[in-house]
Amino acid sequence: MKNILSFLLVFPLMLWSQSDYSKAEKLFKDGKYEQARPVFESYLKEYPSHLKTIEYLGDLEGHQKSWDKAIVYYKKLKQLRPSEANYYFKYGGALGMKAKESNKFKALGMIGEVKESFEKAISLNPKHIEARWALVILYIQLPGIVGGSETKAIKYSNELLKLSPVDGYLSKGQIDEHFKRYTAAEKNYIKANTIGKSKITFQALYRLYLNKLNDPVKAQELKQHFDKNKQF
Repeated sequence: MKNILSFLLVFPLMLWSQSDYSKAEKLFKDGKYEQARPVFESYLKEYPSHLKTIEYLGDLEGHQKSWDKAIVYYKKLKQLRPSEANYYFKYGGALGMKAKESNKFKALGMIGEVKESFEKAISLNPKHIEARWALVILYIQLPGIVGGSETKAIKYSNELLKLSPVDGYLSKGQIDEHFKRYTAAEKNYIKANTIGKSKITFQALYRLYLNKLNDPVKAQELKQHFDKNKQF
């Protein structure tokens, strides 16, 4: 009888907590991060190992570009669930953004762990597309003297092509564009756009025409085609 009474007393509080949490999730999805933050923080105090709450707080800090705080949350997720690929991906992403905003000497000390985090995500989930994309971008943006490598970028791009042709051709276009091979980039973006027919594939090709190939006619024709077919 005592247990039943205790449950009846606590049950309304549980309902309120769940309702409040749902509101916080909606606020987060609507981009109202500062309003969602105190609810998630309060919930985490009550349930310090609640993975989704920790992830929300990490994502929230990431959206706010508070990389140090995001890194702390994602590191905790890795410790609590070391078999989850996405936690390594998010940790590597936050660490990479911190490195990008740090001075060169400090950034150099982080690059190894950034790569290892993305590689770990792939080893845990061989179909992890985002981690491969991150490595493609990392390898083409890093100078060769500190580990940049077009060969390695192409390796991960080829893996993307097998997993998702759209991502594969987009990443190949990205590599070509970075190295100013604009004609080759156009061919890859056209292939990606033919398959994907999405806003992302359209924008990659559209921006290449406008900004790199200086061909506003092709850009306008592409836009008219997509507008007509309501692809986005």
